[in-house]
Amino acid sequence: MKNKGLEFGLVLIALLLLSGCSSAHGNPASEAPPPSTVVADTDVNLFSVDHPEQYPLAATVAYSATPKLVVTGTVNPDISRNVPVISLATGRVVAIHARLGDTVKKGQLLLSVRSNDVAGGFSDYRKAVADETLARTQLQRAKELYDHGAISMNDLQIAQDAEDKAKVDVETMAEHLRLLGNDPDKPSAVVEVYAPIAGVITDQQVTNAAGVQALGSNPFTISDLSYVWVVCDVYENDLPNVSVGEAAEVQLNAYPDKVIKGRISNIGAILDPSIRTAKVRIEVPNPGMIRLGMFATATFHRQKKETYTIVPASAILHMHDRDWAYVPAPGQKFRRVEVVGGDLQPNNMVEIKSGLAPGQQVVANALLLEHTIEQ
Repeated sequence: MKNKGLEFGLVLIALLLLSGCSSAHGNPASEAPPPSTVVADTDVNLFSVDHPEQYPLAATVAYSATPKLVVTGTVNPDISRNVPVISLATGRVVAIHARLGDTVKKGQLLLSVRSNDVAGGFSDYRKAVADETLARTQLQRAKELYDHGAISMNDLQIAQDAEDKAKVDVETMAEHLRLLGNDPDKPSAVVEVYAPIAGVITDQQVTNAAGVQALGSNPFTISDLSYVWVVCDVYENDLPNVSVGEAAEVQLNAYPDKVIKGRISNIGAILDPSIRTAKVRIEVPNPGMIRLGMFATATFHRQKKETYTIVPASAILHMHDRDWAYVPAPGQKFRRVEVVGGDLQPNNMVEIKSGLAPGQQVVANALLLEHTIEQ
């Protein structure tokens, strides 16, 4: 019995060994990974609709126009039209006849100043008049004496010289009083300061009872606002689009419907290093409603025309901060393409800078098709 059990065990071990060997030498193909399947990627901008005829198409149109650049700026006074009002006499203000912001005429009284300079000037003038009177009297006496042979020619010439010098002193003192703002024939210690030009008082540096220094300060500054400057910031990359002498259109934020024609008079030679812009100055006639400090928008037009593509404004869809348009595709489908929109043109057309070519078909109502796709 023991021998039979041993034989059975040996046979069982042999069978197990044989089965292991057969599996070790099996078919390799049966144990390889399954083959990969390649699936084409889906075009997220391609859409299929059931009835494409429900969405009318419109053709893009070529449009020729001069490129324009729109920038912002502020209204400033024309510095060449700013005139300081000065007092040639030192003294104290006794009356102010105009205020900051007033519109004044040329020759209008602005300021009254009591001045010791004027009082001293009148004193010197009266002394000079008295000296001239004495010199004239002595000259007349010298002529009579000379005619009777009582004095020599030299004495007569000395008297004549004294009279001439006395006249010069009188003229000099009188002119000095006129420069101070006074009439030599009307003695007064008060100097009247008048407006040298017509305009608007844009700066005031005096008050009642304030002191005024001769040539040391400007009590007022008058600006002629018949012409003003609109100073704009133009980016470095846009500077080739502007040049001195070219026309510009200015629109004020306060009056957006009114366009004022101006001309570029200067382009700054220094760029702002922080924002990379240059100051462009436009001279603009003031119709009367322009105020200093107003915000304005300036439009520059280039001389050479360029061709653009325009489409109906309804064909452009603004989504995710981008502009899109739908164009027909084969198989009753529409493809959504990204475009770069421009300015609005007449007849509710919009300029396309890139993304569409003239003559290309687009869906006339992009918003309607977008709603259908979302459903």
